[in-house]
Amino acid sequence: MDTLNQFLCRHVVNSAHITTGKCEWESPSNIALIKYWGKKENQIPANPSISFTLKNCVTRTEVHYQKSSSFTFSIHVDGVPTPSFAPKIKTFIDRIILYCPFLNELALTISTSNTFPHSSGIASSASGMSALALTICSIEQALFGELNDEAFYKKASFLARLGSGSACRSLYSSLVSWGEHAHLADSSNLYGTPFVDVHPIFTHFQDTILLVDKGQKEVGSTEGHNLMHNHPFAEQRFQQAHTNLSRLLTALQSGDLTQFIALVESEALTLHAMMMTSNPYFILMKPNTLRIIEKIWDFRKSTGLHPLFTLDAGANVHLLYPDAEKIEIRNFIDQELKQFCQHDSYILDEVGSGPVRLQ
Repeated sequence: MDTLNQFLCRHVVNSAHITTGKCEWESPSNIALIKYWGKKENQIPANPSISFTLKNCVTRTEVHYQKSSSFTFSIHVDGVPTPSFAPKIKTFIDRIILYCPFLNELALTISTSNTFPHSSGIASSASGMSALALTICSIEQALFGELNDEAFYKKASFLARLGSGSACRSLYSSLVSWGEHAHLADSSNLYGTPFVDVHPIFTHFQDTILLVDKGQKEVGSTEGHNLMHNHPFAEQRFQQAHTNLSRLLTALQSGDLTQFIALVESEALTLHAMMMTSNPYFILMKPNTLRIIEKIWDFRKSTGLHPLFTLDAGANVHLLYPDAEKIEIRNFIDQELKQFCQHDSYILDEVGSGPVRLQ
């Protein structure tokens, strides 16, 4: 049974401990296949989800720390002081301080950068908060040295969730679930868990992110999640997610691409249907989002190949496809899809192996 006590750190910093140092992590974004939309108190998901961990869309975060009479921090993004990020960091620290009380005696200098556009629906909060959580666990390990590998990543996932729910799924490779589910014995609402019983076709799956709109999305994910509280279709949606996850797990194990495509595309459209039927309602897709989807459908029908789309909470399209079909589908991207992207821009990505400690 999950207990919050397993994540407590009862140590305080004293003169015997390292009181200055630095650590750096690179942590990936992820793209949900079964969507999490709606949450309960304390960042608990209203329904389970599962995602591909990405390889190239990453956040790199370096933290310098030193002994201090009280907790302080500064934040730099791409080398520039960015006080606008401070409230989100402060909220995160307030949520995790019970589990990391040593932070009360440290001053942090946080420097972070992304390899992809921020706040445009590519889950920058997932990679950003997971990278920050990893650095904090590294500080705890440097000071007290008590976390083994399993406990380290589980705590990092637990902490990351308190910053951004989907961030807890960025702590492991390939496929990661989050949220209790009847067919996942180790599933938890508190942290992500790797799903390893996967057909080989999915281990090197490709994800080309078609950048329809690089700008900041008009409605943030937190606001969107909150609109599920009084949504007329919320309970039906939460039950649907459980059912779809059960079916997707079967497809992931068997390599059934037809079932995989149907479930993943339906989940993407359902996510945006929830946005369009909330009160107030909103639309994050753009006209070119729909043009790309229609092109994908036509191409799949005419060629017998297996490209499919999914969407995060934004206008950009994640085009997923098997590695064996990479040449044909990338030609399709260049010839027919990139014209619908802002400045013909897209990001070539694929299923990745999880975070990397850089220092």
